[in-house]
Amino acid sequence: MPEGHTIHAQARRLDRAFQGRPVRVSSPQGRFAESAALLDGGVFEGAEAAGKHLFLHHEGDRIVHVHLGLIGAFSVLPHGCGDGDVPVTGAVRLRLRDDAHVADLRGPNVCALITDEKRESVLARLGPDPLREDADPDRAWAKISRSGRSIAELLMDQSVVAGVGNVYRCEVLFRHRVDPFRPGREIRRATWNALWDDIAALLPLGVAYGQILTMTDQVEDAQAWLARAPEEVGAYTATLTGAAHGTHFERRFSVYKRTGEPCRVCGSTIRTEKVAGRQLYWCGRCQRRR
Repeated sequence: MPEGHTIHAQARRLDRAFQGRPVRVSSPQGRFAESAALLDGGVFEGAEAAGKHLFLHHEGDRIVHVHLGLIGAFSVLPHGCGDGDVPVTGAVRLRLRDDAHVADLRGPNVCALITDEKRESVLARLGPDPLREDADPDRAWAKISRSGRSIAELLMDQSVVAGVGNVYRCEVLFRHRVDPFRPGREIRRATWNALWDDIAALLPLGVAYGQILTMTDQVEDAQAWLARAPEEVGAYTATLTGAAHGTHFERRFSVYKRTGEPCRVCGSTIRTEKVAGRQLYWCGRCQRRR
């Protein structure tokens, strides 16, 4: 399932392509046709991301709520067809297009025209999203510090922290040597502060580069490049369409999907166990901290 940085990057792609301009809206697959007809020809006011949820704001206080789920994809591509037809590939639930770009949504878990009241209801159920300006880590800490569930479970609970998925969960817990099975109420506040700060630092790199970066050398390189050449990174980001991961950095992790391999720090065998519906990866020797 796409993690929070993917959704924020998607919102930026949609805004770059369509914000403030009229768009043609359709549902080639047909399952969103009635709602699409209400939006067709109106101005696309902007996209909003919150955790793994995407809200497309259209003229007339109309909002499309999108959740990609496990298999959804939402590409934004330039095209050279002008007013002509842009070929449809696959089962496209929702299409936005103008004379320069086309955005195709396929296989979402949710694609629904909603009211602002419904949007507020969705937001109210979510924990703080580190990529949003209104994020408050104290809200997450209030739930974590009272919970008997493991920190590995809590990080996957979108009502505790919005946008963190399995890769970030595994990698951030390893980066701070935290025992993933430690109950939330046994986690020290200083540990939670460190986890939050790290998540808040890593997620923007995911947005900028289109891939999850958690290895220390890659994180340092990515941060340095972003600080040194923001225009160059912005140009790279603008080429990403959402159809594939970024490829600037080698795909490499400390523990994620490394079952049975030696820990990069201590040499102990990386373990795995299903926690909160997804495979958790960790090092039993390194991760003992509370």
